[in-house]
Amino acid sequence: MRAVPLYATIGSLVLSALTAAPATASDGPGPASAEERGTAVAAARAAAAGISFKACPEEEMLPEYLKCGTVRVPLDYARPDGRTIALTVSRTTATGPAAGRQGSFVYNPGGPGASSITFPLMGEMSEWEEVAEAYDMVGYAPRGVGASAPLSCQDPAAFAQSPTDSPADPTTAYKEKRVAQARAYARGCEKNAGEALGHYTSLNNARDLEVLRAALGDERLTFMGASYGTYIGSLYATLFPSRVRRMVFDSAVDPDPEKIWYRSNLDQSLAFESRWLDFRRWVARHDDVYGLGTTPEAVQRRYDEVRTALASEPAGGKVGPGQFQAAFLQAGYYDDYWAMRATALSEYVGGNPEPLVTQMSPRAITAKDDENERAVYTAVECNDAPWPEEWEVWDRDHTDLATVAPFQTWNNAFTNLPCAFWPAPRQRPLDVSTAWGELPPVLILAAERDAATPYKGALELQRRLRGAVLVTERDAGTHGVGGAGNACVDEHMRRYLLTGAVPAGDAECAPRAEPNAVSLD
Repeated sequence: MRAVPLYATIGSLVLSALTAAPATASDGPGPASAEERGTAVAAARAAAAGISFKACPEEEMLPEYLKCGTVRVPLDYARPDGRTIALTVSRTTATGPAAGRQGSFVYNPGGPGASSITFPLMGEMSEWEEVAEAYDMVGYAPRGVGASAPLSCQDPAAFAQSPTDSPADPTTAYKEKRVAQARAYARGCEKNAGEALGHYTSLNNARDLEVLRAALGDERLTFMGASYGTYIGSLYATLFPSRVRRMVFDSAVDPDPEKIWYRSNLDQSLAFESRWLDFRRWVARHDDVYGLGTTPEAVQRRYDEVRTALASEPAGGKVGPGQFQAAFLQAGYYDDYWAMRATALSEYVGGNPEPLVTQMSPRAITAKDDENERAVYTAVECNDAPWPEEWEVWDRDHTDLATVAPFQTWNNAFTNLPCAFWPAPRQRPLDVSTAWGELPPVLILAAERDAATPYKGALELQRRLRGAVLVTERDAGTHGVGGAGNACVDEHMRRYLLTGAVPAGDAECAPRAEPNAVSLD
């Protein structure tokens, strides 16, 4: 989920209009499902064909030891003999002795819209070294992403246009402008994708994972999903429980069908308010370094002053309130950004805009990839579930939420607004659930104050995947826990991947150290 607990304060939101949104019936895991039969056909073909791994394309500038190949999957699993698309796959082979090798380890980093093509290179890092000795490390670009039948909804140059506005309290005129843009964006997706548009879904991502497993030659899947990747994993576990070997769910999406995806994004915006407070408290504790005030409220005033100034005079002609807000949202995701963003804010207040311009200016070199990621994100979330079709519902819900969570609410609303005008049929989300003994032990990792995937989602996922074990990083909020530097969490993950062993009960880890307060450009 993209930016994407105070749950008691959200009770007044009006959400009943969701029931009127159009949706197709769920095509779940029943034996009569055409999609299930199509998946079995596609997996058998992939197992027979395998994957021919060879040098990765030169333009990717990847090391020679990382090899690339493709696996073909049906665009529509109900029609496995129809159009197919090629998913790009990358792999490094296990570095340890042959006797200790355990097959493939597939990783999905989330999104929707993110690629893990470079993930196998992580085997060189100490946190992943033993895993890379035992497994072939496998990354891939999901359907629509990168070279995997890429989806685009608008000209990348237009997508990267800057500066842009991001009012904390949008006017009626600004809202009308964003509604018009959302309608145009949805039309652009339909124009570019045609009939394929409705096939970019989470269920198809889970089916693609089953075909990838077969193509790799593994009887059962060893998989780790982070963020949105946990939702793909939870769908896979529900659809193909007998094919699961080991699964790590890192920073779990709440799989409750009633949350996917409109309510999930409301919950996310609410959670980011708490995470934004964490950042401001940290800055205030280090006023001797940043000089932005000794209270979170004082830091907020400085932030608001700069946001207002950038609306009148964008920094470097490129950084307006939109770029400014997006950059600080990253600090809500990852502690690693705290010192950089605090420095940029401090230097700007002191009369030096250069760190802010350097950190926050859009990069033309990434515009194509950034636009592609947003297109896939939008298509998957819009296709997956019903959304309110009336702007009045969005306006009412987000106006209400913004009174208690102003930091991210409106930006999140406008990011997802094309789903109100989506031209493709919507699905009903699958009811994620497995019975006791249906799955081998699986491991869930979660940070207690994660805003992108609020902690309540990890608890819900554990409730639905019977027997799952939860490892919690207490008093921490960085999004993405596994392999991120917390030795306690990493040890649980390493032991599980290497041996299949999980803690006897739910486990807790102390938080990783807070960032050092230094001045960083």
